[in-house]
Amino acid sequence: MILVTGGAGYIGSHTCVELLNAGKEIVVLDNFSNSSRDVPEKIARITKKEFDTIEGDVCDPETVRKLFSDYPIDAVIHFAGLKAVGESVEKPLLYYRENLSGAVNLLECMRDFGVKRFIFSSSATVYAADNPMPLTEESRLGCTNPYGWTKFMIERILEGACKADPGFSAVALRYFNPIGAHESGLIGEDPKGIPNNLLPYVARVAAGKLDCLSVFGDDYDTPDGTGVRDYIHVCDLARGHLLALDYAFGRTGIDFINLGTGKGTSVLEIVRAYEEASGKKVPYRIAPRRAGDIATCYADTEKAKRVLGFCAQYGILDMCYSAYRFTEGTDD
Repeated sequence: MILVTGGAGYIGSHTCVELLNAGKEIVVLDNFSNSSRDVPEKIARITKKEFDTIEGDVCDPETVRKLFSDYPIDAVIHFAGLKAVGESVEKPLLYYRENLSGAVNLLECMRDFGVKRFIFSSSATVYAADNPMPLTEESRLGCTNPYGWTKFMIERILEGACKADPGFSAVALRYFNPIGAHESGLIGEDPKGIPNNLLPYVARVAAGKLDCLSVFGDDYDTPDGTGVRDYIHVCDLARGHLLALDYAFGRTGIDFINLGTGKGTSVLEIVRAYEEASGKKVPYRIAPRRAGDIATCYADTEKAKRVLGFCAQYGILDMCYSAYRFTEGTDD
């Protein structure tokens, strides 16, 4: 049985679908701080599979220990945590406390119950901003915000856990920019409040829920002057977790793997693709650059292909169309 922390969240919910469709048994732990309580029921509708969802906090030792006592857990996929870069700058202590204590609490319970397979939701934010592109797993590390540093620190904690227990296996998946939604239109990225990420913001502007998209800078050294990022469909990303789980069961020690497409797409290319997918205009204005933003960031995906057999299947238009279908389904 696989414990999925944060399994009602954006990436977690899509990964639960992949796990269940592959015949895996799962149990979800989520405190619903940034997700909806109806998501587990939607996962069950998509997969026609039943599973238990425990409402609780990964930072609470009693909750986690009881979960390990009640279920025959073989592996953990850890998504739960705070994830807004801007908020992490404003509330660094909150991010360090919540993200680090949650991971340590899980690892302590795994040690005590003899569970030795751990898949970690890491991030490309662990890479230093001045690396040449594309980013490989050997690119220089270094973060520009507390959110990124929590990912960096948990990777170091996992290194220590693997050294302390030669039978322990951990895979840290360094995500680039997940977007899109499940083809059913039932689950997707639906953040509470004003979105922090580009595509949910674009979708809400197109739907008339927000007035205008701010494009931060149009004078970068990129084809159209706007920032370029590696956007990956959330369903591709979820499939990567299933492959990483199988990989973890066949090895020990820690490994770090990029999950992206290996291609960069600019902000304005995303805007145009969403307009094509939705048939709606996305009003935007050019705003000053944001401090800390870089011109271009995209992945070298050769390692994911080599060790996981992973290759992204969806293009940008697919990603935008699936996001549009989901947004239409969640319109008030």
